[in-house]
Order: sequence, then structure tokens, then C-alpha cells
Amino acid sequence: MASCRVPLVLLACGSFNPITNQHMRLFELARDHMHSTGRYEVVGGIVSPVSDGYGKQGLVPAKHRISMAKLALQSSNWVTVDEWESQQPDWTETVVTMRYHYGRILKEYEQSAERHSDASGNFASPSSPFPQLKLLCGADFLSSFKIPGLWLEDHVEELVERFGLVCVSRGSLQPERAVHESDTLFRHRRNVFLVREWVRNETSATEIRRALRRDRSVKYLIPDSVMEYIRQHKLYTEDSERRNEGTALRPLIKQAHQPIKSLDD
Repeated sequence: MASCRVPLVLLACGSFNPITNQHMRLFELARDHMHSTGRYEVVGGIVSPVSDGYGKQGLVPAKHRISMAKLALQSSNWVTVDEWESQQPDWTETVVTMRYHYGRILKEYEQSAERHSDASGNFASPSSPFPQLKLLCGADFLSSFKIPGLWLEDHVEELVERFGLVCVSRGSLQPERAVHESDTLFRHRRNVFLVREWVRNETSATEIRRALRRDRSVKYLIPDSVMEYIRQHKLYTEDSERRNEGTALRPLIKQAHQPIKSLDD
């Protein structure tokens, strides 16, 4: 019965530079898959754009990426945009972002349990299973674990063991192989959910930015509202693509020189 299922929130972190239809499709695919397991009831989705401190080339200011994401998700009744990560002065580790959101979710659960009310439709009663939070990602995300210096090993461990991953296949990438080749992922493979996308869509934000710089149409790849926002604010030009050019990604710098503090520190 659905009432016995574990309430689940899906969190997607990334640049969203700009958000695409494929980004939003990931949520729909993941929800269908997690429901099909018979174990989970997806009660919400969160889009969390990175802060400007990430340092990725061509990254437009967070205020624009947030606005575009909100426009794109106006039609969704369960996925929302959260600004917390984007407002941090420095790049925030994915695990730290997940700790923040899970703490907020647990607080909501506890408040609902205290009220003994099901008005929210999410975590309705004190007898409900504790909610879970899992990271939603594309298949390319798993490959990032192998990039030297990008991840701390204990962060990968916490991410997969404590929270879990819902990974949607993309193009010719093979997430199964990534799980096989990583001892950490393999050890916690029961908490790594691989979702097959049979209708292939290899749209990427990189290709969309390239098309926009070349004055090519991106209609049907991103929402019309996002296209109009980009036009109004003159985003994704040759000048904007040079933003952060030659700058190392903040994760490679930060994690190499200082220990990571928890939110409780």
C-alpha cells in the first residue's frame, strides 16, 4: 500500500546553465522508477543550482539561473527551485547541500508528526516511515567520482550510504560500469538506483549555449519562457562564455587545501 511506502525527496544539484527540458525529464523518469519499486512514494523534487563560486567557464550569475529554473518549473506541481546553495558565498560540497536539505525535511516531518495532521499530504502521521532524500543525477555524474581531486572519499561514502543515488542513463554512458568499477559504489549498490531512459535525449546545456552563441534555434530544447528570459537579458554570448576562463573549478582548489566542515561546526 502507498501508505507504507517511504516518503522520498529527489534533489538535483548542478549548474543549470541554463535549465533544459532534459533536466526536468530526469525528475519524471526518476519518480516513475522509484514508484515502480513498490518501496517509495516520491513527495517532492528540488532543483539546487550551484553558487557563482563554482568557477565553471561560461557560468552566468546565479540570479539568472535561479530565475530561469523557476520559469521552467512553473508547470510542475511537485518540483521546486531552492536558492540556498546558490546564495552561498563559496562553492558548497554536494554532501553539505544534502545535509542541509535533509535537516529541513526532517524538521518538516517532525512538525507534521506533532500536529497529527495530514494536511500537507507529505509526512502525515507519527507512524509514517521516516522520509529519505536521494541525489538525482545523470549517468555522467558517476564518472565524476573518478576525477582526481574532485571528490573526498568520505563524501562519496556518505553520499551513497546515508542518502543514495538515483541515476538516469544518458546516451551511450554506462552507469552500470561506473558502479562496477568503484568499490564504494559497488559496496552500497543497493542504494544506487539506475534508471533506463529508453527515449534517448542527449540535449546538454553546453550545446544549448553553443547554439545560442551562434544565433541558432533552441526551441523545443528549453521552455519558451526560458528562451524569452535569455533574449531579454542577453545571456549566453561569446563574452559570457569567457566568464571564469582559465579558472580552476573551486572543488579542485578547496578540497585540496582545507578540511570540509559539517553544518554543525
